[in-house]
Amino acid sequence: MKLGYGPAALAVGTMLVTGLFTGSALAVDLAIVSGAVGDDIKMLRSNLDRYEKETGNTVKIVEMPQSTTDQFGQYRLWLSAGNADIDVYRTDVIWAPQLANHLLDLTEAAKDVAGAHFPSIIESQTVDGKLVAIPMFTDAPALYYRKDLLEKYGAEPPKTWEELTATAQMVQDKEREAGNGDFHGFVFQGAAYEGLTCDALEWVKSHGGGQIVEADGTISINNPDAIKAINTAKSWIGTISPEGVLGYKEEDARGVWQTGSAAFMRNWPYAYSLSNSDDSAVKGKFDVAPLPSGGDGSAATLGGWNLAVSKYSKHPDEAIGLALFLASEESQKRRATELSRLPTIEALYDDPDVAAAQPIIPSWKEIFLNAVPRPSAPTKKDYNEVSKEFWTAVHDSLSGNGDTEANFKKLEAKLKRLKGSGWE
Repeated sequence: MKLGYGPAALAVGTMLVTGLFTGSALAVDLAIVSGAVGDDIKMLRSNLDRYEKETGNTVKIVEMPQSTTDQFGQYRLWLSAGNADIDVYRTDVIWAPQLANHLLDLTEAAKDVAGAHFPSIIESQTVDGKLVAIPMFTDAPALYYRKDLLEKYGAEPPKTWEELTATAQMVQDKEREAGNGDFHGFVFQGAAYEGLTCDALEWVKSHGGGQIVEADGTISINNPDAIKAINTAKSWIGTISPEGVLGYKEEDARGVWQTGSAAFMRNWPYAYSLSNSDDSAVKGKFDVAPLPSGGDGSAATLGGWNLAVSKYSKHPDEAIGLALFLASEESQKRRATELSRLPTIEALYDDPDVAAAQPIIPSWKEIFLNAVPRPSAPTKKDYNEVSKEFWTAVHDSLSGNGDTEANFKKLEAKLKRLKGSGWE
């Protein structure tokens, strides 16, 4: 008999193995839906191969577009229709309250392993007392910088956005004078999607402009500090950042950076290992630092991905076992060492193998612990609409489609109307 990974044995008394895995006599076919950047799908397939070998079950990957906004839209359509073809969903940290009604409660199945994860992440995936997703990896962005160029031109990693603006302009000017006409100072995620919400929240929060909607539900975005933050970013377009950055997502920014055509990049940890790959023009030439401050400290948006089981799955026990397998310490360690994905299991930050393979991960823990959550908790099921209104106002401002003051005044009015119907 092969080892299965479903928690059905909790009910029938079959012996648990390592607190996660249970006996199962019949192999089943499962499907997991996942978005990805970098080598995420390759790693997922590798872990699934291990799972299949140990269980006899088979798992198909349903790939999603890079945009998390597009992913969420498709997820909501499938789940609302009661789609039984998808068993496990890879979910963004902000989606738990919006999808909870369609997901199985993992509290009992994960009771022996939940305590190993950062409590704040477990809490973020708990809705009305039910654990609706088990953490897979966490995320917090940093500032990537060309240490070779900063040393060459006698500069230091910037600690403020003003310093970044000046240093990026200086390095860009000197590189272009040297014949590198396609060189840019700073690349980030400027397209109109969830990624811009993350970037812009960091600008606003670090300037003392709040978190769009505060924890108590107060709409705070229309204030002078927030407006100053966006206007600072607007000044980058066409100067230190290419105008095309207004269409950049994570992989677009990484593409420019990894070819050696940017001095600075804002991105997530996954880009670290890829930037050090053998075919990278910046291998060994860069480092990372906390994102700059606007005067109120550095702010990094809390990201991360989790594994949720559809309540419409035809094989719920096996699907829960698959989610637990992919969230296990062994699977997280592989993601950390090979892809520089930040673990949600705290002990892995002190693991010598992880530190040897990705020295940056232990130091990234400080960045992660100071990460800023998006306002999904206070806005509940309206979060996606709130975020869309926010990134639209920001993108309009960066693009010159109205000034920031007017755009944020309209944004505030729209958010008040949403709140008026109750954050649902």
